[in-house]
Amino acid sequence: MGRSVVVILIALLFGPLGTPCVVSAEDNVPPPGFTALFNGKDLTGWQGLIPLPQRMKLAAEPEKLAEAQKAADEKVLPHWTIQDGALHYDGKGNSLQTAKDYKDFELWVDYKIGPKGDSGIYLRGNPQVQIWDPEFHKEGSGGLFNNKQNPNKPLKCADKPVNEWNSLRITIKGDKVTVYLNGELIVDNVTMENYWDRTKPLPETGPIELQHHGNPLEFKNIYVKEL
Repeated sequence: MGRSVVVILIALLFGPLGTPCVVSAEDNVPPPGFTALFNGKDLTGWQGLIPLPQRMKLAAEPEKLAEAQKAADEKVLPHWTIQDGALHYDGKGNSLQTAKDYKDFELWVDYKIGPKGDSGIYLRGNPQVQIWDPEFHKEGSGGLFNNKQNPNKPLKCADKPVNEWNSLRITIKGDKVTVYLNGELIVDNVTMENYWDRTKPLPETGPIELQHHGNPLEFKNIYVKEL
């Protein structure tokens, strides 16, 4: 096999800097070692948002937590529907979060956003890996927007145009976050701060959240691997 052929094969299997790319013939089917958080059919494993501080306060009162969760589900879930194997949000409810909490993990998620759109991915219930329209935010998506002491912008703009699918690859270990967007390294082992209490470290566990900001959104191929 010639050297040029070997290089082409490696490029097909790995993105820049050796980052693995999704190679799948079918949406919402996880690659080896990953679990699908979205099955392409329904909202199994997801629930309406209860912000992390409120959830922590209610943790000692299971009945009240269950009541709050029921109310959140009734408000939120009707606005997140499945269309053609993708998770669609109409922009009129609230955020969606996993029913399970996660510690250290690698998350893959494809998203599509419209003109002037604004969203993000919460890690352990904390905002956020930013998603927005790069025409209105030239720095691009993927930065840790709510950081104050540590870098909060991506290293480069790697977004595709609005209404096209983008692929995020997020790794969180401890409080360190690395993000690839469309195969480009844009956040390199940056400390993520505790948005809810900046005097404390990032919580050890928490839900993954698809953020509501009043804009229609689409998500698919949401895979997680716990580390």
